[in-house]
Formats: sequence, structure tokens, C-alpha cells
Amino acid sequence: MGAELIVRKVEDTIREKKLTEPKGKFASRNWLQTHTLLDTIEEFKFDACIGGARRDEEKARAKERIFSVRDEFGQWDPKLQRPELWNIYNGRIHKGENVRVFPISNWTELDVWSYIKKEKVQLPSIYFAHDRDVLVHEGQLIAVSDFITIDEGDVIVNKRVRYRTVGDMTCTAAVESSAATLDEVVNEIMATRISERGETRIDDRVTEAAMEDRKKGGYF
Repeated sequence: MGAELIVRKVEDTIREKKLTEPKGKFASRNWLQTHTLLDTIEEFKFDACIGGARRDEEKARAKERIFSVRDEFGQWDPKLQRPELWNIYNGRIHKGENVRVFPISNWTELDVWSYIKKEKVQLPSIYFAHDRDVLVHEGQLIAVSDFITIDEGDVIVNKRVRYRTVGDMTCTAAVESSAATLDEVVNEIMATRISERGETRIDDRVTEAAMEDRKKGGYF
């Protein structure tokens, strides 16, 4: 689906189900995506949905299989994952179930950027170093915007940053960086010891099992 259609469906879901956005300084709206996703799967009777999640991003995603079955309620049970033998995957489902398929599950962040470089894929400039006003919060750099609350005492600085992952700007941090080219980004990734989500996603830090809990509820 196109971005505009996704936005409209999110807005329709919010109205129909009388959902409200979470409040707070860095409130994540990701859980609203789950309702829209499940409604869309039910409406169009999709058997399979393809995603770009990778095992090296986050520990809950490390538990995923390339073919990951969801029950009739869209829920995921990490204890009921099917074995993957070599390149043989079991995509059989019962009526009402669907499969989330992750073709690049075994890729690393470096693999992604190496592919981008090889195929000369055009990217938004936000992935490369640029100057931006950011709020410093517990060592993370949050972009100053109309979507976050600036409190008295907050430290706001202008830094040269880039984004390793792009998500809801209320809960996705930038990283300090001078990498302005593909080669510089690749060199930077080769030197890092923490995943992009681990370094930048505030909503994954809410609890130890934040991502796993969202996935059990139907999140991609």
C-alpha cells in the first residue's frame, strides 16, 4: 500500500475503534499500526505479508522464523515457531491464520548497506550526516519537533547526526555522525557494536520484552 493509503487507514481505524494516541514525552504510536495491520489482513484475506525485519535488529526478532505463523487473531507465539531445515520453510496455514515472511531475516545491517552500495539505491538524506537540533535524553538524541514536549531544563543542542533507522520521530533517536557518503556509513557500521534499534529506538526500552509484547499482539 502507498504511504497516503496507510495514513488514511490508520486514521479510519482510530475513528472506528475510538483509539487514542498515547500521551507522554516520548509516546510511541506504534501500537496503532497493529490495529490497522490486522484490520487490513482481515479485510483483504491475506495469506502472507512480507516484511523487512532482521534477526540482528532486536532480541525478539531474533526468535522469528523466515516463515512466521500468526493465529486467527494475528498473534505470535515465540514458543510455537516451526523448524527451518536448510532452505526448506513450512508455510502451511489453517483458515484464518496468516504468515509473516521475512526474506532478509538473516541479513545484517552491513549486508543491507553493502547491497545499497552495490545496486546504487537512492536513499533519503536523513540516513546521512546532517545538522539538526536535538534534545539530549539519557544519552540519546531526539529530533526537536512539534510532536515532542520540551520541558524546562531540557538540553537542546545542534549536532551533526544521521538516522540508522527511520521510525516514529517521537521515539526514534539519531546518532552523532559525520558519515555523509555510502562508504563512510559502511565504515561506521563496521566499527559499531550495537544494533540500530538498540541504539536508537526508545519504545524498545520501555520494558525488557517491549518488542516481544508488541509482536504477540500482532505487531509486524
